[in-house]
Amino acid sequence: MPIKLLSSSILTEAVKQKASDIHFIPIKKGGIVQFRIDERLVEFKTLSQEEYLRVISHFKYSARMDIGEIRKPQSGSMDAMVNNENVHLRFSSIPSAFNESLVIRILPQQEILSIGELSLFPQTLQQLLLLIRRSSGLLLFTGPTGAGKTTILYTLLQFLQNQFKRQVVTLEDPVERKVDTFLQMEINEKAGVTYGEGFKSLLRHDPDVIMIGEIRDEAAARLVIRASLTGHLVLSTMHATDCLGCIERLREFGIQETELKQTLMGVVSQRLISVPCPYCGNECKDFCFKNRSFRRAGLYEILSGKDLDNAIDLKSSYTVAAPLFKSLAYYFNHAYAAGFITKESYEKWMGAEIH
Repeated sequence: MPIKLLSSSILTEAVKQKASDIHFIPIKKGGIVQFRIDERLVEFKTLSQEEYLRVISHFKYSARMDIGEIRKPQSGSMDAMVNNENVHLRFSSIPSAFNESLVIRILPQQEILSIGELSLFPQTLQQLLLLIRRSSGLLLFTGPTGAGKTTILYTLLQFLQNQFKRQVVTLEDPVERKVDTFLQMEINEKAGVTYGEGFKSLLRHDPDVIMIGEIRDEAAARLVIRASLTGHLVLSTMHATDCLGCIERLREFGIQETELKQTLMGVVSQRLISVPCPYCGNECKDFCFKNRSFRRAGLYEILSGKDLDNAIDLKSSYTVAAPLFKSLAYYFNHAYAAGFITKESYEKWMGAEIH
């Protein structure tokens, strides 16, 4: 099979199966192609040595990466039309013991859910909607990679724009999903477009809501605090275990308690959990799993109001023995008791075996 056709067939099948990532794993004589579908890593195809090397080179060339460099990690991106669907592809390659390993993150551009599809429990969604209706303040979303932070952010931004006619401006590195009705600015440090310069420029465009992609370092943390002090509603994301861990990370970035109290109105920690199959139960067969439309739902803990003030007042957030707010553990236990979550998903996120 021609390499261009083979590469296209891998992409097409991954998008068809709603995979979030494609993994190219090198082995001694060739490589394995795996799809990340929800919480599962599913093997799709085994490639010969020649096929593997040529497919990796083809994807690297398409993403404007250096195909001659195999000793250093590289990254790239591209847009593609797959199955009549516009998707953004993000590439990351690293050297390994046998050959290069490549991962392709698939970001569908049209995939924005309705508000009602976001949460397994309606009361947490209502609490979240009350927070985003405010005209100013900082709202942070935390969780591990693949927890759905991007999906909930874009869904909430579209809800604000459609329901309350807010002007939405985003500052991202890179832009995850291109939305026609948003004003989206991409960071380009080579061209001098940094977070600081970009923020100064976007303030001149009369925004109601500012979304800053991710807080990765102290400079980004200072920027979101500065943005929320200007009287705008600011939404951003951060990698942290839970809401209390998010506050602790902000402290590590040098953010003072007075700044947190002035700006931070809420922290949301989330997980995407697998919903049991109505036909197979916990052990859903591969064919049924791939063809189900509703496979995952969101669980959220929301720290706001007096509970947030109490958490900020503490010298260390982790000294909270029994937080008053309903934690992720509370929602996980209720979801499992009601049969809304698979045993595998519960044990993965809670780290506890169910007998």
